[in-house]
Amino acid sequence: MTDRYAVVGNPVAHSKSPLIHAEFASQTGQDLTYTTLLAPLDGFARSVREFQEAGGKGLNVTVPFKQEAWKLATSLTQRAELAQAVNTLKFDGATILGDNTDGAGLVRDITANLGFSVRGKKILLMGAGGAARGVILPLLEQYPALFAIANRTPDKAHELAQLFLPHGDISSGEYASLAGCHFDLVINATSSSLSGELPPLPAGVFSPGSLAYDMMYGKGLTPFLQFAQANGAAQLADGLGMLVEQAAESFFLWRGVRPETQPVMVLLKPKNGS
Repeated sequence: MTDRYAVVGNPVAHSKSPLIHAEFASQTGQDLTYTTLLAPLDGFARSVREFQEAGGKGLNVTVPFKQEAWKLATSLTQRAELAQAVNTLKFDGATILGDNTDGAGLVRDITANLGFSVRGKKILLMGAGGAARGVILPLLEQYPALFAIANRTPDKAHELAQLFLPHGDISSGEYASLAGCHFDLVINATSSSLSGELPPLPAGVFSPGSLAYDMMYGKGLTPFLQFAQANGAAQLADGLGMLVEQAAESFFLWRGVRPETQPVMVLLKPKNGS
């Protein structure tokens, strides 16, 4: 019987995860199907349980349910427990294992695919939600010179900084506090790009040679990447590479085999700038 997997979120129709996992399955000879699952904003746990009871083997979790998934899991990997956010669920009988592969995917995309060394660099992480939580520890493990978190609600940024303070020196605050500061790596972990918005980022935050990275992906440049391009960022990247790399981590957790990511990256990359 073919094993069933899906990505659950709201919205979720835009997700490239079904195509990615279909390619992984073909590449590795795994018998599985992978679809999208739109969960009501107030019905995430119910949607997960219905999928599990219908024989589903695992789920990827996207906006805005990563922290709910952390609460729903009956057991957690160490990285998911610390992040207090889950992007991968694995079902085994009544057990729901929660993992977070976002950080591993982001770091691999930045360091291996984009060739950008994080060590000794100044990092700004925008946002304090589930997407941000999953990437802080793996970024700190790369030994940056400075790590800052900015959020529209500064209390959330402060709370997140305190959570990870044992693992590295972190500053936090609102966007206005960034005036006069410069960063080598600026990561947008907010969901602003989904709604075509831009957080109130001061124009001078990009250092010469800096990388602007938006975890969101889509057609053309996101508002954040357009802003970065106009304000001195030397390199731009959306979250497509991170998506493929974190998907490979999830696939390995589910199936015990690690797929090659480069062929899928080539397949998904827009052709002729389209």
